[in-house]
Parts: sequence; C-alpha cells; structure tokens
Amino acid sequence: MTDGSHSKTIGYILWIFGFTGSHRFYYGKPISGTIYFFTLGLLGIGWIVDLFLIPSMDREADLRFREGKVDYNIAWILLTFIGIFGIHKFYMGKLIIGIVYLLTGGIFLVGIVYDFWTLNDQIHIINSSK
Repeated sequence: MTDGSHSKTIGYILWIFGFTGSHRFYYGKPISGTIYFFTLGLLGIGWIVDLFLIPSMDREADLRFREGKVDYNIAWILLTFIGIFGIHKFYMGKLIIGIVYLLTGGIFLVGIVYDFWTLNDQIHIINSSK
C-alpha cells in the first residue's frame, strides 16, 4: 500500500476533511493541525495550499516514523472515523484502554484529542520495540 510509514493516498483522503486539520495530524504536525482545526484550514487558504504540500509532508513522515507491526494508515483511519469506540486502541494491542474508550466515548472525547496529537508517536514506540 505504501513505500513508507505513511501514504499519500490516505493523506489526500484526510485532506478532504482538511478544514479539521486531520491530514496535518496524520503527518505528525499536531500544532498546525490544531491551528487548522480552529481556523477551518486557515480559512480554506492553507487547506488549498496543502493540496500541493502533501507529497513533501509524506516524505518527511516516512523518514521520521518507523514501519512495523502496527500500520499507521489503518490506525489513523480507525481513529479518524470511529475513534470514539476505541477501535484504534484495540488494533494497536492496547485492550484495556480500548475497553475504556468504548465505554466512555473515547474518555469523553478528550482521549480522542490526545490521540490526534500523539498517535504517530504511540505507533512509533510500538514499532520500535522488539
């Protein structure tokens, strides 16, 4: 599916929802992702510019994050679209917190926000062990 840890295809799919900053979070840019979230993609201008920046963000993410048993793309799709149920946590092998997310709506959405900020690093740590 990819030549590295992240995929341009997934990046562009998340870019469609770019006014939320989801593609920026995916590529490991949580600060600009948060800014995009609160400014609707810098009022749409940054969102359009990112259409052309995704290839370079993809290359940077591929260099920064390690591939392994947990696929970044699958985890990000699960978090983005059904994260409230904790399915991404189950996928990563974190069963207890997955159950907690399932029973609490992603710990009342605060856990979801935390995961948008840290999912790449969480996966990198899992993939770096063993």
